[in-house]
Amino acid sequence: MNNGSRRSFLKTGAALIAGGSGAVALAGAGAPAPAAPEAGNPLAGLPDMARDARLITAQERKQRRDKLRATMRKLGHDAVLIEPGTTLEYFTNVKWWISERLTAVLIPAEGDMMFVTPSFEESRLRELLETTADVLTWEEDQDPFALIGAWLKRKGLAKGTVALDESVRHFVAHELAAAAPDVTVTSARPEVTRCRVIKSAAEIALMQLASDITIRAYRTVYPMIERGMGREDIVRLMYQAQAQLGADSPAGGAQIGKGSALPHGSTIPEFVDDGVVVLMDFGCSVGGYRSDISRTFVFGEADAHQVAVWNHVRKGQEIAFATAQPGTPAGEVDVAVRRYYEKAGYGPDYRLPGLSHRTGHGIGMDVHEPINFVRNEQTPLAPGMCLSNEPGIYIPGRYGVRLEDCVYITEQGPRWFSQPPPSIEQPMA
Repeated sequence: MNNGSRRSFLKTGAALIAGGSGAVALAGAGAPAPAAPEAGNPLAGLPDMARDARLITAQERKQRRDKLRATMRKLGHDAVLIEPGTTLEYFTNVKWWISERLTAVLIPAEGDMMFVTPSFEESRLRELLETTADVLTWEEDQDPFALIGAWLKRKGLAKGTVALDESVRHFVAHELAAAAPDVTVTSARPEVTRCRVIKSAAEIALMQLASDITIRAYRTVYPMIERGMGREDIVRLMYQAQAQLGADSPAGGAQIGKGSALPHGSTIPEFVDDGVVVLMDFGCSVGGYRSDISRTFVFGEADAHQVAVWNHVRKGQEIAFATAQPGTPAGEVDVAVRRYYEKAGYGPDYRLPGLSHRTGHGIGMDVHEPINFVRNEQTPLAPGMCLSNEPGIYIPGRYGVRLEDCVYITEQGPRWFSQPPPSIEQPMA
């Protein structure tokens, strides 16, 4: 990038990045899309890789609800209540927002689901419905929970069990219990997790496309990184690249120098320079499904210590991948990585210098989902599960290295969404 285009880039990026790393953290959750790159910018010629993405169908969402209902019946749950968020979208394709005005769905074990929403939102909600559902509306001076209580009574569930999605707010649970005092309120985590944790071929295909876009963005942006750039400069480039490639909701951040020793970064400004570590952690969304990929490199030439640490982290990824076999408790992956790191002189456990966080997390519509590669996680890995593989080594006051690539479990073993880089000299290969 020449000096003129770099100055222009910094100027146009200021509004989005204002507020530093805090703004970065919010970018995947409703931030405006980054501005299109100017003519002559290497990002301007990137293709729309998401153009032909095959989105989740109404038929697949019906299958999800059928699976949910079957699990509810096994657990003795009569209905599941879900507020706006990814779980609502997962089961109904209704994209809504959290508000003090209640909009929610009740999915019963038998019969049509029921939405409750303010009267003035009814028309908008009905536009979003792709299947038969009751819609109960309430005026501003009415109690939506009384409507829910009456609906449960009409359905013969006045003394039934209503399970709440884990994102349901406390006041909703409290008011529901007050409006339907004979109803047993419990958690819907078992049935919702059972559905969401196992991804279909269509879900995996969308996650693969999101990962392909993030990798293409990394390979495009890496040669554009220059001495003197700050983390906001790198963030802007990655956001623009992923958006230009057709992704939604680009997110993530970059940490430079000593800030890379903190897994989620520092607020202290640092800048790219010779011999300095740069840790990049970015992702995006395609059709509602996320990617999450981290890369670490040294600007210029790495010293022997940096090479050794990078190689240890890469070996940790290999150990995690080899351990993540179907039927293996997910926690064993974390145990195996820490065992290797301790033999290399790091830790023990979560102590620094070493690995201060879990080895990986579930991923899907949300960046972080159940289950995790963390000690004591006893859930056996099963085909269709998708998780990040992201061991790191962090050396306070110096730098940190993290490599992150996500995997999906098959009957034959784990498969990569993105191939880890071969060496610190080829960090984006």
